[in-house]
Amino acid sequence: MAALRPLRRAAAWALVALALGAAAAAQDQPPAPQAMPVLTLDQERFFTESAFGRAALERERQALRALDEENKRIEAELIAEEQVLTELRRTLPQAEFTAQAEAFDRKVEQIRDAQDSKAEDLTKARDTERQAFLKAAIPVLGELLGERKAVAILDKAGIILSLSAIDVTDEAIARVDAVLTVEPPAP
Repeated sequence: MAALRPLRRAAAWALVALALGAAAAAQDQPPAPQAMPVLTLDQERFFTESAFGRAALERERQALRALDEENKRIEAELIAEEQVLTELRRTLPQAEFTAQAEAFDRKVEQIRDAQDSKAEDLTKARDTERQAFLKAAIPVLGELLGERKAVAILDKAGIILSLSAIDVTDEAIARVDAVLTVEPPAP
């Protein structure tokens, strides 16, 4: 323990010297410019709580619901067709049954691919609507930036700590609702 005391003292003096050196260097620096405000925006809320975002989400829900209903209908048809094929297995020659079973498998794969493609199209449409919204909202955010004499609007999700006074999400939602319709903006 006694052997560690000189090391601790040396480390403490090194820290003091470092702090004094930093203070001296800071005195040689020109004064810092006035702080420029930075604003934050919760991008998710900005979209989902705006009238456009709510309408876009409702369109997406309806499309997903329609696809789900279509999938359930197709599934019921395929189950019925499979049951018929299973019954035919008892009466058909093996080669004929095998041909019909393979045709059924190909049909199922084609349907699965088509339905997967429809789901991908819905995802692309969602992403396109979000991008179009943000593109159309840029002038609104630009006005807000200028009025607040700020230098940037940062996504709130990337901020570790901030004052709530710099969050402009509610104001941005109100402003974008005043200028955007609920229909998708032109790309």
